[in-house]
Amino acid sequence: MKPAHDVQDIQLTSTELGSLWTVYMNNSMSIQVLTYFLNKVEDKEIHEVLKFALESAQQENETVINIFNAEGQPIPHGFTEDDVNINARRLYSDNFFLHYVKNMSQFGMTAIGTNYTMASRSDIRNFYKGCVQKITKLDEMATQLLLAKGLYTRAPYITITDKVSFVNKQNFLAGFIGGRRPLIAMEATYLFLNAQTNSVGNALLLGFSQVAGDQRIRKYTWRGMEIAKKHLNIFTDKLREDHLHSAPNAEDEVTDSTEAPFSDKLMIFHITLLVSAGMGNYGMAMAVSPRHDLSTTYARLAAEVGDYAADGANIMIDNGWMEEPPQADDRKEIANKQ
Repeated sequence: MKPAHDVQDIQLTSTELGSLWTVYMNNSMSIQVLTYFLNKVEDKEIHEVLKFALESAQQENETVINIFNAEGQPIPHGFTEDDVNINARRLYSDNFFLHYVKNMSQFGMTAIGTNYTMASRSDIRNFYKGCVQKITKLDEMATQLLLAKGLYTRAPYITITDKVSFVNKQNFLAGFIGGRRPLIAMEATYLFLNAQTNSVGNALLLGFSQVAGDQRIRKYTWRGMEIAKKHLNIFTDKLREDHLHSAPNAEDEVTDSTEAPFSDKLMIFHITLLVSAGMGNYGMAMAVSPRHDLSTTYARLAAEVGDYAADGANIMIDNGWMEEPPQADDRKEIANKQ
């Protein structure tokens, strides 16, 4: 039985158009980053993980190009070989490459899952279904290799209880003055996750700060590194209050190179991508953290990160680097033309 409508008869929704545009932009950046990593990696097993990540990003962008061409939608400029110098000195260790892929696969899993559930056209849903399969495989490859190499830091353990209990006091929500209860499992989960992502982000930004060409951008990357380090310490302290471990600092995985493998444009874009994903994690953490001191902390840190993101956007605009995503028609402007 044939479907009621061919996909070509159904216009892309704003969600489908916007998500495909974002996938293309993010992948075009990742392709350049992973190409550089592959040119530097020495460990054969990590090489295979990076190779799969690169091939997946390339395949996905080829599909987006085909869809956009069929729809008459311009292909974003994104990032090209002009944004990477694969012959630049090594900036990060092989171990960092593996942690980076694991970290980015976590971000991608959330974004792609949302894109899939919000798409309605069959070809777009099938595209995202394939993306989910690839990123699941990538995360599995990275996780298993981290475990095999003794590099994986497991989330904290808590004691398994032998009975079901119910909350019977309002101070279950308290967090500022006396009687503060221990962390519940999901609070500990997101404190650890956010410590982990800030650890990787801090190391990435440390490398960027060493190689950025423009002084303004160098200061911006250093500021981002300081924010990531501060947030890492805050989450670590919250965990240690209940004698739970945190994620290790990844700064040791950065070399002393000052030769830029990436353009300033790519580095600023990469930072905005990390900030966006981080703010999403903070929002989720607030939603699952009943303790008032935690939700207040996340709100304060999210505001700080939001200010940082706005300054990064201004740098991109000032340099003519920010591509306009698909947007709704300006009806007022159209009316004024009549």
